[in-house]
Amino acid sequence: MNRHAMAGIVVLCAGLFSNVVCTAEQKSAAGVIPAEDYVLYDQTIESLFLTSHTMLVVIERMTVARLFPGRTEPITIASVHDRHYFLGRLPSDLVGDFVGANREAGRLEGRFQFGVRYRFVTGQSIEEPEVSAAIPVQAVPVLERLAFSRVGRTLRNDQALVYVEQMRPDETGAGFLVWFHRKGQEWTIFDTEVIWTIRGGQRP
Repeated sequence: MNRHAMAGIVVLCAGLFSNVVCTAEQKSAAGVIPAEDYVLYDQTIESLFLTSHTMLVVIERMTVARLFPGRTEPITIASVHDRHYFLGRLPSDLVGDFVGANREAGRLEGRFQFGVRYRFVTGQSIEEPEVSAAIPVQAVPVLERLAFSRVGRTLRNDQALVYVEQMRPDETGAGFLVWFHRKGQEWTIFDTEVIWTIRGGQRP
């Protein structure tokens, strides 16, 4: 085999290896929650859930990729439009990005800054060390238990959409869509819609 043929094989192999590495990196990055999304998560918690008595918040470690508990079907553009959330006022690019962002779950990190201690939970296991182990969970007013979707944004990044649900130990709870608008560098909640509730043995 001459030198030119060998060089061609080396270049081809390098290109294939590079593609494999890039694909692996993209898959790895797909599950990472952007740091700027935590600002919206914080505002959602502060505005909808916290009270002056709340001392501990329990948050699902993994985001959810559906809008109703107990169901497995993914969020789709058609399902959002068919339910006419916010009277159909959501921009199409916002809906599209929200659906695309939630094709798979992401892993939340300890970036929350809503001013109250919190722990992550996976299944029935409460993790450490987001809150001091010296404080028993049952000894403080606990906000059980929040799960978030990933955040969708408009192309101009001037609107955002996030889903959040609260499930209690008695299996009651509610799910919300939270619609944000941005003015300058500041995000504020523009509107909120309750999309399901469970009261004492009901289904959402």
